[in-house]
Amino acid sequence: MKRIEFFYDVSSPWTYLAFTNIQPLAREEGAEIEWRPFLVGGVFNSVNPSVYQQRETPVPAKAAYMLKDLQDWARQAGLKIVFPPKVFPVNSVKALRGCLWAKVEGKEVALATALFELYWGEDRDISQDDVLLEAAGRAGLDGAAMLQATGDPAIKAQLKANTDEVIARGGFGSPTIFINGSDMYFGNDRLPLVRAALRRQ
Repeated sequence: MKRIEFFYDVSSPWTYLAFTNIQPLAREEGAEIEWRPFLVGGVFNSVNPSVYQQRETPVPAKAAYMLKDLQDWARQAGLKIVFPPKVFPVNSVKALRGCLWAKVEGKEVALATALFELYWGEDRDISQDDVLLEAAGRAGLDGAAMLQATGDPAIKAQLKANTDEVIARGGFGSPTIFINGSDMYFGNDRLPLVRAALRRQ
């Protein structure tokens, strides 16, 4: 079976696009997706601090084009993306821990979808417990159990391990995608290359 590892943080709109677009791609190419939540802020702090510099001193023309580009991609994917949200960047730690817990429940994709929709589509602050409870409800999960699980040391350790792993494997942002272990791709716009790599196998 062809395998895709998809390292993601729900705090990124480009990840929302790739998360949405890679699912039909994987089905069409007969590939299985392994979803890997990680904390992109930890990656920026460790290996890609230029992201913070760009936010502090943006190039106006480039920033304006980025907003247009995002809406063009969202239209093509059939998504509503509101940017910038009221809270940006958002603290996604508890949301991502929730995704790790939801994986065990067999509903990680459903929860991640709800989190992306709430944050990027509805401008809701997914760092807040009431919004996390709403996301859990949309995914058919026990929200109280999910919130309790976000404090589980094993889940905390797994999120850190995923973050450390993507850095060790050369990642520098979200989404980071690997085909069969070592062939890395970054970003929604690289999905045609992901498809080509799967077809070469």
